Amino acid sequence: MSSNTPPAANTTTSIADERILVLDFGSQYAQLIARRVREQNVYCEIVRHDISAERIMEHAPRGLILSGGPSSVYADGAPRCDPALFQLDLPILGICYGMQLACDALGGQVESVAAREYGRTRCTVTADDPLFAGIPPESDVWMSHGDQVARVAEGFVPLAQTNTCPIAAVRHQSRPVFGLQFHPEVTHTPYGKQVLRNFLMSICGCHGTWKLGDFAREAIETVRARVGNGRVICGLSGGVDSAVTAALLYQAIGSQLSCILVDNGLLRLNEADAIIREFTDHFKTDLHVVRGEDHFLKVLDGIDEPQEKRRRIGHAFIDCFRAEAERIEGVQFLAQGTLYPDVIESGAAPDGPAATIKTHHNVGGLPEQLGFELIEPLRDLFKDEVRRLGTTLGLPDEIVWRHPFPGPGLAVRCLGSLSREKLDTLRHADEIVVSEIKQAGLYQKTAQAFAVLLPVQSVGVMGDARTYENAVVIRCVDSDDFMTADWSRLPYDLLARMSTRIINEVKGVNRVAYDISSKPPATIEWE
Repeated sequence: MSSNTPPAANTTTSIADERILVLDFGSQYAQLIARRVREQNVYCEIVRHDISAERIMEHAPRGLILSGGPSSVYADGAPRCDPALFQLDLPILGICYGMQLACDALGGQVESVAAREYGRTRCTVTADDPLFAGIPPESDVWMSHGDQVARVAEGFVPLAQTNTCPIAAVRHQSRPVFGLQFHPEVTHTPYGKQVLRNFLMSICGCHGTWKLGDFAREAIETVRARVGNGRVICGLSGGVDSAVTAALLYQAIGSQLSCILVDNGLLRLNEADAIIREFTDHFKTDLHVVRGEDHFLKVLDGIDEPQEKRRRIGHAFIDCFRAEAERIEGVQFLAQGTLYPDVIESGAAPDGPAATIKTHHNVGGLPEQLGFELIEPLRDLFKDEVRRLGTTLGLPDEIVWRHPFPGPGLAVRCLGSLSREKLDTLRHADEIVVSEIKQAGLYQKTAQAFAVLLPVQSVGVMGDARTYENAVVIRCVDSDDFMTADWSRLPYDLLARMSTRIINEVKGVNRVAYDISSKPPATIEWE
């Protein structure tokens, strides 16, 4: 058991009072593990797999989770953790590769097996243990491994098995070290959340005291202390991240906040008006609206290559934003809606996993060019947490639950070269798709729904006349994390209504298709 003493139930806690660290060994599910922990109201961070034991103790965690990963523990160059971790008397839960690593580090043996397990598998609990409290003797679990623990060292006790994996879960008798060969964090393991809850509450001694309301209060106090009497500018894009950032800042510093909306002509129908209404009537911020449609269409004229579109849109945005920011006196800070996945993937976190570093538009470029200090009040949150925080801060559902929208806007949903006419056509079709999804009560049950305008025309018949007009594709997907997505099985009558309305109401369209591609191999967006 952990040597840390849990706080009293009525103690006012901060983020650091109950913290779990996930050591990332390259798992595609590392972020999902952290989200599942936070769903239990326990704060969780993802850190490098090779973080030192000394650095871990500076974080003061209640426990550690060793993630899965694509490597074999016996391979040359396989990622390892600091061996001193197992001497810290901190509860440790190894998942898949993490279990194999823990068993190997403490004297066990891991081998490649002929009977590999991928997908749902029936698992049987073979020993009574707090880790499996409330779990049926048999249940489905999700496996994804070609290696497994062939032999455990003295002191380890097997806790579960499958038909082909005799050691599907283990614990150490004298150390608080546990292992699961299956993945409790995925929805395909029905009792996985309960297993994680058992580890967090029964083994790590957590109470689930982390609440978004507490986070909001701490973030507001932190912003007030840092900003003082200074002025902050925040860019509004129409997305939930920037809207929640602005709402939180408004509650922290009120009239010291100036917001800038660059209306680039690439937003959804009436999107700019909704933002203006919310941040002038409700929050009463100092809102600056840049009407930049003509400028953006000029720099995009004749451009059909997707990456060049993105590059030009990015430069045009910075030009418009900088010009407006220079008109606002006394600005010292720039606020951005950077989220925790952005921080992890950019390598910006001090202890963040290095293997997944990539450039991200939310964590670089603009602050350096404008010369302002950067404020990122949401950088510790996942998207679902940001939505809940938005509701807590009083934002309407229209903004909080708005489907994600690409940074380049409709430019990457209008394939080929752009024009004002094409964008208006797409905007109208997109509004029909979204309104029908909402009318059917499916908007919050789907992850993303939108229209795509193809640079393709086809023959049709309207009345007695032959037509040769545009084709629109409807794209609607289901996803938990947007790393993978599946096409939504929408009712046929709903698809029929959308198609009929688009063809009848949107001038220049005579054909509608439905995209039934999953990610991977396709992406959610078309460009």
